[in-house]
Amino acid sequence: MAETDEKFIEELVKAIVDNPSDVKTERTIDERGVLIKLYVNPEDMGKIIGKEGKTAKAIRTLLRVYGAKTDARLNLKIVEPEGSERPEYHRDEAENKTEETKEDEEESQTKSTLMDDVPDDVLA
Repeated sequence: MAETDEKFIEELVKAIVDNPSDVKTERTIDERGVLIKLYVNPEDMGKIIGKEGKTAKAIRTLLRVYGAKTDARLNLKIVEPEGSERPEYHRDEAENKTEETKEDEEESQTKSTLMDDVPDDVLA
């Protein structure tokens, strides 16, 4: 069984990615069960993770079902390779937050400038 769970994940992932020759797994056993580390081409990370992590969750679910069938506790760790890119929407959200933060800072500075003109006895 030691190699069949690794083969199961490799074949499943190879069917999804554009670079199947770059798919590699590493299997370790500890007190919590079996951990399979998955390595893929940086360009394929988006396909493996999927929108909102749905593909990764589905792969993990299939692995757990496979493990239940063979009475083993199987877990999957998707190792993010160096040079992999985050999906565009993450970058867009980060940029939008930065722009909103700048606008908020400018607005608070404007408010504080307006309050500087008001006499202290009126504010009390």
